[in-house]
Amino acid sequence: MKLPTGKLDSDLLKEIVFDKITYRSDDVRVRPGIGEDCALIDFGDYDCVMSTDPISSTVSDIGRLAIHITCNDIASNGIQPLGIMLACMLPEGTTDEDVEEIMDQAAAAAALVGVEIIGGHTEITPSVKQPLIVSTAIGKAPAGTSQSGNDMEPGDYIMVTKSVGLEGTGIIACDHEEELKQALSDDGSRLISDEEIASAKAMLDLVSVVPEGVAAGRVGTHGMHDITEGGILGAIWEMCQISGTGAEVWEDAMPVKPETKKICGQFDVDPLRLISSGSMIIIVPKDKKSEMEEAMKKAGVEASIIGIIKEKSEGICMARHVQTCGREGMGRIRVKIDPPYADEIYKTVK
Repeated sequence: MKLPTGKLDSDLLKEIVFDKITYRSDDVRVRPGIGEDCALIDFGDYDCVMSTDPISSTVSDIGRLAIHITCNDIASNGIQPLGIMLACMLPEGTTDEDVEEIMDQAAAAAALVGVEIIGGHTEITPSVKQPLIVSTAIGKAPAGTSQSGNDMEPGDYIMVTKSVGLEGTGIIACDHEEELKQALSDDGSRLISDEEIASAKAMLDLVSVVPEGVAAGRVGTHGMHDITEGGILGAIWEMCQISGTGAEVWEDAMPVKPETKKICGQFDVDPLRLISSGSMIIIVPKDKKSEMEEAMKKAGVEASIIGIIKEKSEGICMARHVQTCGREGMGRIRVKIDPPYADEIYKTVK
């Protein structure tokens, strides 16, 4: 069976990847699973937290994104990342200036996050047609303090930081700037202004969730998830698999920037299924809602309550307002949230 572009779907991932891993070490406390971003290893008084991820869907800002993507996973456990390793596979024709630019980006991003690049590998290979970086980040925390989605329970609030489709919007704006400049409205005017394109590209400056992850960890959560491939709906579905719960999210509460709506519309992309590093889902215990909102304000991070955790029997759904049939006004329907599939960003990759 030929597989589609993007991450393996959840059933196939479990069947042909996770189920093949049979050896178990007594020192591993959290293992691979649907929705699990990090492994957790028992180091006595401390837990070692590790995560690995590739950057493969873009060339622009690849060095910077490679740092943020795995540091964000560490932060989703409420932990400050400590070190990161980069494996860089570069195509034939790569110049020394290209490598220098990638490392300039990575070094600047690492300094911003406060993580040291502690090793990796760099090579030119005919096996890739564009740069590919796999990063592995590690963090440490006092034993037992890592945040976990296993703690999710009905009545918890679902909070999201910043705006939906953040990273994907920035990638599309960088990789397809000229095409966006030529997009026209029905009246023949420019659909997307230079200012909106610049604003969209600047979203790549916001892809770190380390500040909100660490701040939320201090308050205490019932789990966090950096929103990567599959977008916010995919991330919510995955979190519910960890905890064995349901969820209801509210479409009209989703924070989506106007630039994201315009750019996604141009490429027939669903922003709710678009890669969104820089946005964090925080599962907020119902008695900590005000405290968490205050913590986000102090961290300088915009945050929105977009839903609530439900019993598993109620399913994983999105409430959507629709025109009521036969009369004026709007009604609300509940639409089932499906498992994540190939990210919407791949619709734009040529």
